[in-house]
Parts: sequence; C-alpha cells; structure tokens
Amino acid sequence: MVRLRRVFGDALVSAAVAGSLLLILVAADDRVRDQVMGRFGAAHPSTALTQAGGHVRDLAAIILDTVRNQSLEHAPLLIFVLVATVLLLAMSRT
Repeated sequence: MVRLRRVFGDALVSAAVAGSLLLILVAADDRVRDQVMGRFGAAHPSTALTQAGGHVRDLAAIILDTVRNQSLEHAPLLIFVLVATVLLLAMSRT
C-alpha cells in the first residue's frame, strides 16, 4: 500500500513537472502557444483524433526547437539549473 502510494506520488510529481514545463514554454514562445491553442481549439473532435499523431509530432518538434534555442541563448543559466537539480536530488536521497 505504501509502495503504491509512493509510485502514484512520483507519477503525479512527474506529470506536474511536465505540465509546468509546457506552461513555461507556452508563456515564453509564440510558436508553442499557437500550436497548443490550435490543438485544444479543434472544431471536430473525430477529425482531431485522427490527426493526433501528426499534431503530437509537430508539437514535439516545436518544443524541442524552442528548448534548443532557449538553451543556446541562456547556456550559463541552464548549466546552473542542471547543477542545482543534481545537487537537490543528491541531497534528497541522503
């Protein structure tokens, strides 16, 4: 029971982090915002469902492009965040 609760908590934290990253990217880049709004504003659900694979690929490509561009522009900050995350994880494990 405790193990199941921990797995559920870890999955919830992972989903929250992924959602937070998506919200940050939507706030930071117009291309990502346009893609996300286009996906959630579909007029015909059956058509949107059949084209979901292509939309997911397009959205993933734009997100990866945005992350690459942002990481090139803010490389020192990215390195700092990476090191801080590793240190936080190391401290929480002990």
